[in-house]
Amino acid sequence: MIIAYTGNGKGKTSAALGTVLRAAGYHHSSCIIQFIKDGSQYGEHHAINHHLSDFVEVYQAGIGFYKLPGDEHSETDHMKAASEALKFTYKKIKSKKYDMIVLDEILTAQMVGLVEEKEVLKIMDSIPEGMHLIVTGRGASDAIIERSDLVTEMKEIKHPFQNDKPAVEGIDF
Repeated sequence: MIIAYTGNGKGKTSAALGTVLRAAGYHHSSCIIQFIKDGSQYGEHHAINHHLSDFVEVYQAGIGFYKLPGDEHSETDHMKAASEALKFTYKKIKSKKYDMIVLDEILTAQMVGLVEEKEVLKIMDSIPEGMHLIVTGRGASDAIIERSDLVTEMKEIKHPFQNDKPAVEGIDF
């Protein structure tokens, strides 16, 4: 199955991680490759490292959020990181070691031009029988939506950021 979690609302990565948690409950193995996100430690990394490492691997392939406040990297550096993440993704798929691959924020990387749509579609086409793929991020294209088996759009209705409230540990990261 190919699943896409997209939209402007919060919860795309959380939905993917919930699916990974469910799969781990059945001893299914998952590999999470995070596009865009840098080496910062998030709550999911702590949980995986302390409790789920037998079933879940997580890799941060990005160098930070692209063109957001605090981004000190060049476009060339972001493009290189995205290209390396794609190569790494194919390596993990070809290993056939996993029941599920999660490409976190790959849709955002595609939306901002760090990854071409044709590459995302090529990855979708390369998933072998019996392996599931989850792609997350804003801006899923019509072609990606069409190619996916299950698509959920997260719609932001209200968020504390709108009132300048800071991110909350355990909720937002």
